Amino acid sequence: MGPTVAVVAQGAMGAGVGGRLAEHGVRVVTSLEGRSEESAKRAKAAGMVAVSDQELARADFFLSILPPSDALALAEKMAGLIGNSNHKPVYVDCNAVSPPTKIEIGKVIAKCGAPFIDVGIIGLPPQKDGSGPWLHASGPEAQRFSAIGPYGVNVNIIDGPVGAASALKMSYAGITKGVTALGAMMMLAATRNGAAAGLRGEFDRNQPNLLPWFQRAIPAMYSKAYRFVGEMDEIADFVGDDPAARKMFEAISEFYTRFAADYEGKQEETAALTEILKKKN
Repeated sequence: MGPTVAVVAQGAMGAGVGGRLAEHGVRVVTSLEGRSEESAKRAKAAGMVAVSDQELARADFFLSILPPSDALALAEKMAGLIGNSNHKPVYVDCNAVSPPTKIEIGKVIAKCGAPFIDVGIIGLPPQKDGSGPWLHASGPEAQRFSAIGPYGVNVNIIDGPVGAASALKMSYAGITKGVTALGAMMMLAATRNGAAAGLRGEFDRNQPNLLPWFQRAIPAMYSKAYRFVGEMDEIADFVGDDPAARKMFEAISEFYTRFAADYEGKQEETAALTEILKKKN
């Protein structure tokens, strides 16, 4: 029999990873307490079974896949349940937080006696064509996570302490989501100043490889901008020894905050970016 894996929560990545594991015969459990109807629908579609928090604590692996700001609170909640039980699940924190935050989460879990693994997820949620993200794991217990690999997920064990996988995630996300924000900022600036058509023409002539990347990455960002805010804040902490880099990612966090409000509201900036990026016949 395969392991029982708890996955919290049921966002695009959590439901995607949970669904991929369920497809390969893993019993995947989750908690729907306080979750939205959409979360419940994603969980059901993914084959995730809703159980009590106490039963989550009895899983073989517990995967935390949340917005960064919720990661520590979940660890504290689960540590209270795990600490009162003889069973200790392997607690796997997959959240996009800085290495110091991941180490703090690890200390919370260590106090309740459970093994802890740092995981950084890089890539899109699992797709219907079988592709999926890479789950990079680090820390003294990281080899335990190899047991998940045969069940349809891409696992890579990093030779490093807790925080190493998060450092990889922060570095990669800082580049990809930072470039996405930079591209969006400058396209909006061009639009405000009447240069949108000219900028698009220069992309067509001089950046034929970069344009398709923006056409994919920027629209994909629209509905997720609100989630990027906390991640950019964590990256700002990650690069904190470089004052200029810290200021840059704090500014990117502000941009994603503003853009998320636009997407949920008038969608003026959303429409401007869609116009400049639209594919030509």
